[in-house]
Amino acid sequence: MTPEAAGPYRKSSYSGQNNNCVEVAPTSDGGRSVRDSKDTNRPSLRFAPAPWRAFLRSC
Repeated sequence: MTPEAAGPYRKSSYSGQNNNCVEVAPTSDGGRSVRDSKDTNRPSLRFAPAPWRAFLRSC
């Protein structure tokens, strides 16, 4: 079963007015769901908790 977004999608405060960015929401398993802010009807990418934490550590 794929975890669903469990919270609202949020966009970075660094996003400009042109809407070319991604939105991130927590998932029911503690991971994250990432989608394109220009086309929110397309499927999102889902990351399990461990890979998401690894991504954040690498930034």
